[in-house]
Amino acid sequence: MSEADYQRDPAVSDDDLRDAAETALTQCLGLGSDETCVIVTDDKRRRIGETLYTVASGLTDDPVIVRYPPGPQHGAEPPQPVAAALRKADVFLAPTTKSISHTRARGSACDAGARGATLPGITESVFVAGLDADYDAIAAHSETMFEQVVGADEIRVTSPQGTDITFEIGDREWLLDTGLVHAQGGFSNLPAGEIFVAPECATGTYVVDGTMRPHGLLAADQHLRFEVENGYVTDISDDEIREQIETAAEQVGRDASNLAELGIGTNVGVDELVGSVLLDEKAAGTVHIAIGDNAGIGGETDAPLHLDGILREPTVFADGVELTLPR
Repeated sequence: MSEADYQRDPAVSDDDLRDAAETALTQCLGLGSDETCVIVTDDKRRRIGETLYTVASGLTDDPVIVRYPPGPQHGAEPPQPVAAALRKADVFLAPTTKSISHTRARGSACDAGARGATLPGITESVFVAGLDADYDAIAAHSETMFEQVVGADEIRVTSPQGTDITFEIGDREWLLDTGLVHAQGGFSNLPAGEIFVAPECATGTYVVDGTMRPHGLLAADQHLRFEVENGYVTDISDDEIREQIETAAEQVGRDASNLAELGIGTNVGVDELVGSVLLDEKAAGTVHIAIGDNAGIGGETDAPLHLDGILREPTVFADGVELTLPR
């Protein structure tokens, strides 16, 4: 990709990017002066990658930046030199067009002791908006939310738009994504701020009125309705999303319609939805529900898609008790 082909966001200043990069490297990753750091990026995200590299250069004497063409799809393995760089780093950050979060390269790096974060599909505006936050406060909100749900057998979610769905948690564990990645082998997405679980089963209806691929931010009168029975989505009001699942079903059958995830956003720095699932699912007080793969978050389904839909106005109950959502 030539310099003429690269599109930078004129609304995002270099100073804004640098502030966000400093938050990522200092508060979120805690990069030490004696640690190696690798920035993995691609041709479409190089301004973010280069800003992270510049900031890392002021924190450690051993930063590296690796750039490659955007991957063909989310979950595609990066080139072998990229995988090797990840595996040998103490700390890594990966702002890329296509996600490498669930790749063997990323998993092997963490297994080898590297800690880091991926920023899949990140844009310059989302990078600034999502990292302009106090991650210590986000961690505290996440812990408070976690304490309200841990140990509950059932979670029920309702909304004014028509959502009424009950999740059976079973033996599955709630996970916290606080954005603070300070332990060896630790991993997060950035921007962060959620608690989530791969439920054992779910039944009911949920209505997405926030953000969902491929539509992005939904119009005020646009609602996507999903019917769920015994842990599988059985009816979808939207043709494009239905087609995505039917295509995936050609590979994995019924697993493509698995009700994969229930998440609650805890990032109080995100006060409006912008159309990016990566950011919007973290917005405090929202709920997101996903279809498809959950093998990487405590579930048992391996599918070639993971479709998050965000609910703006949820009410959440744990074993019949209404929860206090962060705002």
